[in-house]
Amino acid sequence: MKNKKVVNVLLGVLALLLVVGMAYQFTPNVGSLFRGGQQGTPALKVNGQTVTTQDLEALRRGFPALAGLESGTLADDFKTFLVAQKARQVLLTQAAQDINVSRADVNAEVQKVREANNLTDNKAWTDALQGAGLTDAAFRQQTREQLAVNRKVEEIQKAAKPATDAEAQLYYELHPQSFQTDARIVGREIVVNDQAKAEALLKRIQGGADFAQLASQNSTEFKDRGGALGPVENGSPRPVAQVALPSDVGTAAFALTQGGVTNVIPSGGKFYIVKVEKYLPPQTKPFADAKADAVTAVNEQKKNAAVEQWLTGLEQNVKIEVLDPKWKTVNPTVASVAGQNIPYSDVVTQVVQNQQVVSLVGQMGDQAGQLINGILKPQIVEQLIQGYAAPTIVKQKNLALTGVRQELAAGLAAYGARNVQVTDADIQKYYLQNGKQFQTPASATVSEASFADRNKALTFRQNWNGQGDFTTAATQAGGTVSERGEVRPSTPDTPGTLEQPVEAAVFTAKTLRPVGEGSLSDVVKVGNRYVVAYVTDLKRASVQPLAAVRDQIRQQVLTQKRQEVGQTYLAQQVAALKPVNNLQKVLAAQQQRVAAETPKTPTPPASGEQGNAGTSGKNGTATEPAGGNGKAAPATPGGTTNR
Repeated sequence: MKNKKVVNVLLGVLALLLVVGMAYQFTPNVGSLFRGGQQGTPALKVNGQTVTTQDLEALRRGFPALAGLESGTLADDFKTFLVAQKARQVLLTQAAQDINVSRADVNAEVQKVREANNLTDNKAWTDALQGAGLTDAAFRQQTREQLAVNRKVEEIQKAAKPATDAEAQLYYELHPQSFQTDARIVGREIVVNDQAKAEALLKRIQGGADFAQLASQNSTEFKDRGGALGPVENGSPRPVAQVALPSDVGTAAFALTQGGVTNVIPSGGKFYIVKVEKYLPPQTKPFADAKADAVTAVNEQKKNAAVEQWLTGLEQNVKIEVLDPKWKTVNPTVASVAGQNIPYSDVVTQVVQNQQVVSLVGQMGDQAGQLINGILKPQIVEQLIQGYAAPTIVKQKNLALTGVRQELAAGLAAYGARNVQVTDADIQKYYLQNGKQFQTPASATVSEASFADRNKALTFRQNWNGQGDFTTAATQAGGTVSERGEVRPSTPDTPGTLEQPVEAAVFTAKTLRPVGEGSLSDVVKVGNRYVVAYVTDLKRASVQPLAAVRDQIRQQVLTQKRQEVGQTYLAQQVAALKPVNNLQKVLAAQQQRVAAETPKTPTPPASGEQGNAGTSGKNGTATEPAGGNGKAAPATPGGTTNR
């Protein structure tokens, strides 16, 4: 078990070492792509370099949820993925052969791996490598290749042209949410160590007492400036962000978007009251203040785009020769747009990388293929078409957009939605249609005293004044106590904890009798018994007024409208390029091919018939079972798989 864990650690380290930036994103799970030396059964040649069956099987083991698939369309997809990913790794290694990596560089990197995984002992290191099917020399060679690819990627990124003012300006305009200030408040607070004192001060404030004066006289914090949350300048406190307050206190204060005073809020053994004098919603920074961040974001996009273009160029002319027939794959064009062909391997790569797919396959096995083919793959192909079309559209419109294909597609959608506005009618409609989102349900802590005799229940309710323990008092009066804890009223979707008569007496009736720190409900009949509920911490249901949530709704509606308008714009621009989507044809051909390659199970002879391998024809002549000997015909060695 311990050895297996170390092997997994090594494979993970290999993955982390291969490439940086976008190149790593393009080569997921690359740790297991590396070969364990040159030994093994040749399976493929990628641009003349041999890839062994052992190399591909090592990669397969990096995907345990899919590795067990032996037949069916998902198994076929997975094989296509393995071949494509291994080919990509070989291409990266070949492309980085001109990068010099010294022995000292390799030794330093290996030493980091050993120290990070507590493998400084030579025997422990050797044992761990053997468990991964490696030698020290092979690991060092792989490390050299990884460092070379890293440096090649860095070299390409450094050569990317820096952001222009036009690119930074457009990025700023299309991503206003990335350049917003935090919401702030102008306000004051009173902080005391005693809850009763805090409650008394709150009553005085609600009665009209001067908040600043009470803060100066009573608060343990900022009393020298009348409880002002920020330093006082020109007679007014400076605005502060929510992080200036404890979490619960900040949440309550920043909910007062129209100003006002919070309730007493306990936090960290202290009790807070906050007065919000002015709420300042988030605002987009001026471009002058945001330009540096916009330039940084665009520079990263351009670096990523340079790596994507480099990798695309490597893959355009790759030649994969099949040496072992079982590793022959079919990788047709699944779609084409703007003069570019999209290989099916791009689709299956996204399928394999999708964690929901991994979970689905773990639950359903190959049967998950129908859901994946019917729902996920069509979505992926549409996204790929948009991504492949995006550079052409950007060029046609002469837009200063940057990034990899999918970033360009997202930028086009944002550009199409740049003028979207939210009206008061939009906000009102959203508020009315999503009322539950702004409701705070009632809650209370409840204990029930149940009596067999109604008069005893009435007498207890009348006489108990909240002094002493409720359970003790109710028990002495002849009742049986059940503690329900914190409860909420039932809803059409969620049943409540309390019986309906008790729930109504607690949350609906207005006849609760105050006693001590809580209150008593009316006596209600439940079955053959009579119940009195003791209620504490009662909070009535409330609805946030529209004014308090207007800014929140505006942002939600704006985001939704931008997505809808942006996607419509992008779809229209892509449609003008007349893309061709071959997915259904590709899937139909795959299903037919996989079915033909699947070994046939001979039909058992009917009762009374001879158990020969064939079946009888109409004239009694024996015929060969369907599929010949029940095995798929071997593919011709030396075939070529096109990307």
